[in-house]
Amino acid sequence: MAAAVPGASGARATAALLLLLLLLLGCCGAALAGSPQDQAEQFFRSGHTNNWAVLVCTSRFWFNYRHVANTLSVYRSVKRLGIPDSHIVLMLADDMACNPRNPKPATVFSHKNMELNVYGDDVEVDYRSYEVTVENFLRVLTGRIPPSTPRSKRLLSDDRSNILIYMTGHGGNGFLKFQDSEEITNVELADAFEQMWQKRRYNELLFIIDTCQGASMYERFYSPNIMALASSQVGEDSLSHQPDLGIGVHLMDRYTFYVLEFLEEIHPASQTNMNDLFQVCPKSLCVSTPGHRTDLFQRDPQKVLITDFFGSVRKVEITTETLSLERDVAGFESKFPEEELATEPLKYAEQLPVAQIIHQKPKQKDWHPPGGFILGLWALIIMVFFKTYGIKHMKHVF
Repeated sequence: MAAAVPGASGARATAALLLLLLLLLGCCGAALAGSPQDQAEQFFRSGHTNNWAVLVCTSRFWFNYRHVANTLSVYRSVKRLGIPDSHIVLMLADDMACNPRNPKPATVFSHKNMELNVYGDDVEVDYRSYEVTVENFLRVLTGRIPPSTPRSKRLLSDDRSNILIYMTGHGGNGFLKFQDSEEITNVELADAFEQMWQKRRYNELLFIIDTCQGASMYERFYSPNIMALASSQVGEDSLSHQPDLGIGVHLMDRYTFYVLEFLEEIHPASQTNMNDLFQVCPKSLCVSTPGHRTDLFQRDPQKVLITDFFGSVRKVEITTETLSLERDVAGFESKFPEEELATEPLKYAEQLPVAQIIHQKPKQKDWHPPGGFILGLWALIIMVFFKTYGIKHMKHVF
């Protein structure tokens, strides 16, 4: 009997262990299966639901033709991959299509011999000419714009939005020039992205810049879910490409040219990832050294599809079952009193008193006596002098 006790206790322990494993498997299966409503909530909770693009050319004047062509070429690519004009904010600092020096009016070419016109008939420019300023750009990103601003000039993104921001122009170490009259610094840009994150204006953000010393523009970024690419490292110039004798200028920059050549092979169902984009312009082609930054990005770039930013691909899962998603109105109303439900939706407060700064009354100028008053005063002084001392003292005046 004594020898049988250990065997019986071992059998009971084995049975208990098997029962525990079965319970764990059952719980996992129930958690994985879940109700249809739980599955639907999980489906919409993962990934992004919409795409936006902000494309900015910051340069004026005819010799910067290539910067306008850069931006319009990216605009053409994202539209081809599915992002509609309603989700694109296009900012062009100069209208090269209507420039008097353009030998082909109403056109902008991105390839030599005038092979590809990227201006076309369906270009919708949202900010043009002197509307392209640092202030307007930052207001578009942060959403701090006047109520009268039309919908086409707004970035109506949310926390489920993937945003592509492309910028091109002339820059230096830590800044990018706008219109040859002002500049935006890497600190201002980093703070604008942080405001976007705090206001839940993006899910993931891809920043691409083609300018000299472009890598300096993303050095100060500190907000999460940002991936950044640049055409050159600090201390390097970003070089032009595709000179055209008929137009008389370079048509594109090297980095953007090879990026767009890569995007021409992409279609909405492509499985090409961001790591492939990092390799499109080696130093042997770009002459400069392109850079990228991924430490703020939560996902592995190898698992991020190009179409997550350059396209507008919706996540779709086909099901034959009917899912009834009923809103728990009673539970919702119990959390909030009726007076709170009837109020207007919350709005983000202005982080700077912009309205007061813009609409404040001009400062009154200091009062200065008119010129006639001064002359009369001097005449009075001279008359008093003559009345008192006479003409003989005139030599002391001069």
